[in-house]
Amino acid sequence: MLLTAVSLRLPRLDDTSVDRASGTRARGVGHSPVDLAGEGVMDIMFERCAGIDVHKRTVVVCRLTRDVQGTRVAETQTFGTTTSELLRLSDWLTEGGCTPVGLESTGEFWKPVFNLLEGACEVWLLNAQHIKAMPGRKTDVKDAQWIAELLAHGLVRPSFIPPQAQRELRDLARYRTSFVRERATLVNRVHKALESANLKLACVATDIMGVSGRAILAALLAGETDPTILAELAKGPLRKKRPQLEQALRGHLRPHQSFVLTELLAQIDNLEESSVRFTAQIQAMCAQDADEAEVVALLDTIPGLSEATAQVVVAEIGTDMTRFPSAAALAAWAGLAPGNNESAGRQRSGRTRKGMSGCGPSWSRQRRPLPTPKTPRWWHATDASPPGVGTRKRWWRSRMRCS
Repeated sequence: MLLTAVSLRLPRLDDTSVDRASGTRARGVGHSPVDLAGEGVMDIMFERCAGIDVHKRTVVVCRLTRDVQGTRVAETQTFGTTTSELLRLSDWLTEGGCTPVGLESTGEFWKPVFNLLEGACEVWLLNAQHIKAMPGRKTDVKDAQWIAELLAHGLVRPSFIPPQAQRELRDLARYRTSFVRERATLVNRVHKALESANLKLACVATDIMGVSGRAILAALLAGETDPTILAELAKGPLRKKRPQLEQALRGHLRPHQSFVLTELLAQIDNLEESSVRFTAQIQAMCAQDADEAEVVALLDTIPGLSEATAQVVVAEIGTDMTRFPSAAALAAWAGLAPGNNESAGRQRSGRTRKGMSGCGPSWSRQRRPLPTPKTPRWWHATDASPPGVGTRKRWWRSRMRCS
């Protein structure tokens, strides 16, 4: 829901005064039109707090405090994002006794600010969609003031940020996942290069990056062009397909295509070596924590879950389940639960939310749907549209009874 100053009836900031020496903009909070109308204002949950709008080079901070007369004072100041500037920001917030401090950021810019302020005060990372202001009233200063106002009235809630040790493990797991995706992209490019040379190795071999496929590719790059010799390099079950391999390996590999394949295979080898090193580092970090090692071993016993996926799950959600109020909340946070989109009594698209980039996709890749009977061939010959699932199941049961 869009939170606006009109709908929430928050107190407005007025009586602006600027300290030119420090560049601080101080505002005394006066009475809102709601007070004059006799209506009650919203309760203030945090007397001293701050809102921070984080950017790449600067952070704009609005600090809400009380003066000696008990009047609420809002001060706005801009800091840099270097370590010395962020330490000065930490001292400024500590001087005002601000807790909590709300952050709103784009991308990864919030991380250095969060890391330096984490030990000095309570830091909340806020969802940008929950604090969106009205169009036409957006400036850096107003964004920081709006974050501080919402935080003071308790209208926002912090995002889940795991402890430092778990964040380090999560970084390693996500980097390893990115390496796996990059390797898949490079393998697809190898497919394209082979197709352009009319080498149909992928039509016979299931995995061109397997032992047989790599041996054949190495021989091709070494200058071997005889399909019979190349087919003899097949190992294991692929040796039964040597006649098909001979036909598939009759192509024309140009010099530039050979160069492209050499570079692609070198990049694939580098990514595989990096993934092995990252896996060893992840295993070492999990072994340091007895709870994490036990949970990884327990998750690995679930059919369909590998040790790598178990490590990703532990890295994303940790081992302390008290952070999530229920199993449904955990599933929704991970992006494995359908969303709610109902209006006027009609249920619209309830597609699964994006969730976390690491936990949801890793879990969904391991899920295996139950096998369903395939559409019989005679349906395609007699009807333009295939039957429904119920019809296929009834047809399948009748065939099983007849057999």
